[in-house]
Amino acid sequence: MKKKMLLLNTTVLLGLGGVLSTPAYASTIQDMESQKSQIQNQRQDVQSNIKAASDELTRLQAEQDQMKAQLERLTLAEKENNKKAQKTEADIKETSKQVEQLEKEIKLLQEKLEKRNAILKDRARSLQESGGNVEYLQVLLGSSSFGDFVDRALAVSTIVDADRGILKETKNMQDELKTKQADVKSKLASLEDMKAELDEMTVQLAAQKKQKDALAKELKDKEAKNEELKASLQSKDSSLANEQSTLEQNIKDQKAAEEAARKAAEQAQKAAAAPAEKADSSSAKAEAPKASSNDVAPTSAPAPKASNVVTVGNRWIGNSAYVFGGGRSQSDINHGLFDCSSFVHWAYAQVGVNLGPLGSVSTETLKHAGTQVSSSQMQPGDLVFFDTYKKDGHVGIYVGGGKFIGAQSSTGVAIANMSSGYWKQKFNGRVVRI
Repeated sequence: MKKKMLLLNTTVLLGLGGVLSTPAYASTIQDMESQKSQIQNQRQDVQSNIKAASDELTRLQAEQDQMKAQLERLTLAEKENNKKAQKTEADIKETSKQVEQLEKEIKLLQEKLEKRNAILKDRARSLQESGGNVEYLQVLLGSSSFGDFVDRALAVSTIVDADRGILKETKNMQDELKTKQADVKSKLASLEDMKAELDEMTVQLAAQKKQKDALAKELKDKEAKNEELKASLQSKDSSLANEQSTLEQNIKDQKAAEEAARKAAEQAQKAAAAPAEKADSSSAKAEAPKASSNDVAPTSAPAPKASNVVTVGNRWIGNSAYVFGGGRSQSDINHGLFDCSSFVHWAYAQVGVNLGPLGSVSTETLKHAGTQVSSSQMQPGDLVFFDTYKKDGHVGIYVGGGKFIGAQSSTGVAIANMSSGYWKQKFNGRVVRI
C-alpha cells in the first residue's frame, strides 16, 4: 500500500514537473528576454548616436551663434555704409552746385574784365590822341598779355588817379578770378574722388549684401537640419523605448502567469501528497525563477596678449565687417567694424605703436607714417598699399608668403593673397616700414 502511494505521488510529481517545465513558458520568456536585450543594445547604439549628435548640435549651435553675431555685424555695416553712401551722394550734389555757381561767377568776371579791357584801351587811345605821355603809351602798348598790360599800367607813375582806380579794381578781379578757378579745380578733383569712392561703395555694398544673404540662408538651412536630426533621433529612441516597455510588461505578465501556475501546481501537489511522507512532499517544491538583471539603463560616456602686429588682428577674422569710415570709435572697435586704415591703426596700437590720431587716420597719413622701402625688401609687419578706387586707396599689413592682412571691404578683416589675382593687379609697389 505504501509502495502504491509512493508510486502515485511520484506520478503526480512527474506530471506537475512536466507542467512547470512546459517549453511554451520557457521559450516565450527566453525569446522575449533575448528580444529585449537586442532592443537595449539598439537603444544603447541610438543613445550613443544621440550623444554624438548632441555634441555636434552643441558645436553647430556655437557656430550658429557666431554666424548670428557676424550677421548682425554685416547688417550694422550695411546700414552704416548706406548712410555713408547717401552722405557722399549729397556731398556730390552740393559740390556740383558749388562748381556750377563758381563757373557762373567766373563767366561774369570774365565778361567784366573784357569790358574793363575795352575801357582801358579807349583811355589809351584817347590819351594818345590828346598828346599824352609817350613813355606811358609805349609801356602799355608793349605788354604781352592783358594781365601784363594791367601790371605795367599800375607801375607807371604818370597814370591819372581815375585810371589807377580802374586798374586796381581790374587787378583785384583778376586775382579773384584766379582764386575761383583754382577753387573750381580743387572741387572738381574732390568731386572725382567722391564719385570714385561712391562707385567703390556701391560695388562693395552689393558684395556685403550678397554675403549677408548667403550667411542668413546658410544659418537657416543649418537650423532646419539640426531640428530634423534632433527630431529623428528622439523619435527613434522613443520608438525603441516603447518596444522595450511593451516587452518588459509582457515578460512581467508572463512571469506572473507562470508564478500563478506554479503556485496552483504546488497546491495540487500538496493535496495529492498529503498521505505521503513529509519528505516526499517537500522534495517536490520548485524554486521560482529569478528576475532578469538586463533592465539596467545604459550609462552615457562621460585667450589674448598681443605680441606681434602680424598676428594680433587674427582675432577679427570671421568676426568683423567693413564700414567706410568705421573703426574710429570704441563702439565700432568693440563691434569689429573697421575700414582698412583704422584696422592698421588698431593693430599697431595693440603692440604699443601710435600711428597718429585715430580720428584722422587714412591711407594718406599712413603712407607718410614710416620709411619707404623697396617691395623687393618687404618684410612681415610692413604696410602695403593698393590702387583701388584711387591711388593708395587701400592699405594692409604684410604677413609674409605673399599675403597681407587687412580690413577688406567684401569680407571684413581677412588674410588675402597679393601674389596673384585681384590684389596683385592692385598692388602699386608702395611699402612703408613702421
